[in-house]
Amino acid sequence: MTVVFTGIINDIGEVVEVGEEADGLRRLNIACGYDADTIDIGASIACSGPCLTVVACGRAGNRAWFAVDAAAETLQVTTAGAWRRGTRLNLERSLRLGDELGGHLVSGHVDGVAELTAREDLPDMARMALRVPAALARFIAPKGSVALDGVSLTVNEVKGEAFSVLIIPHTLKVTTFGELRAGARLNIEVDQMARYAARLLQAAAQPH
Repeated sequence: MTVVFTGIINDIGEVVEVGEEADGLRRLNIACGYDADTIDIGASIACSGPCLTVVACGRAGNRAWFAVDAAAETLQVTTAGAWRRGTRLNLERSLRLGDELGGHLVSGHVDGVAELTAREDLPDMARMALRVPAALARFIAPKGSVALDGVSLTVNEVKGEAFSVLIIPHTLKVTTFGELRAGARLNIEVDQMARYAARLLQAAAQPH
C-alpha cells in the first residue's frame, strides 16, 4: 500500500537526540505531542517533508517520542543532514482510509531544497519568496500546489526559478513557518500531477 500525506501539519516535533548508525544511517529521536500508545513501529511519519519510518517509540516525562533512521540519500538531498538537537520539525502522520484530504496528495519523497530569499510580514499573513533548483522550476506554476517542509501551499507568483507563497496566520501558528527568516532552507516536494503532466508531454514529444 502506498503511503500518502496531505500536507496538513498536526504537530510540531523536536529533535532530542542524534546518533550515527551503521551503513550511513543516522538515528533521530523526535519528541512529539502524539499519544505514545498510538504510534506503531513501522508507521510512516512525514518529518518536515521526508517520509520516515518509526523504528522505536516511548515516553519521556510528559511527552512521547519516536525514533527514525535517515538514510544517506535522505541526509544528502534534504535538510535532514543539518538537523540537530533542538531542531523543530513539522509532523504529519500518514493518511488513513476515511481521513479528510485537506491539502493535496503528498508522497513524502522530497525533490530538493528551496531557499527562502525574502519574507514580508503583512497585516493578515506573510509573503515568502523562494528560489528552487532549475530542474524543479518547470514543475511550479501559479495557483498550483507545492509542499514546503511538509506543508501544503498554493503557489502565488512564479518568475523563472523564483516563486512566492502567502502564509495565513493559522499556518504560521501551527507550523515552524513563524520562525523562518531569509536564508532558511526548506524541503520541497513538487505537485505529483505536475510531474505526471511533464512526463506525458515529454513522451508525446518523442518520435515513435
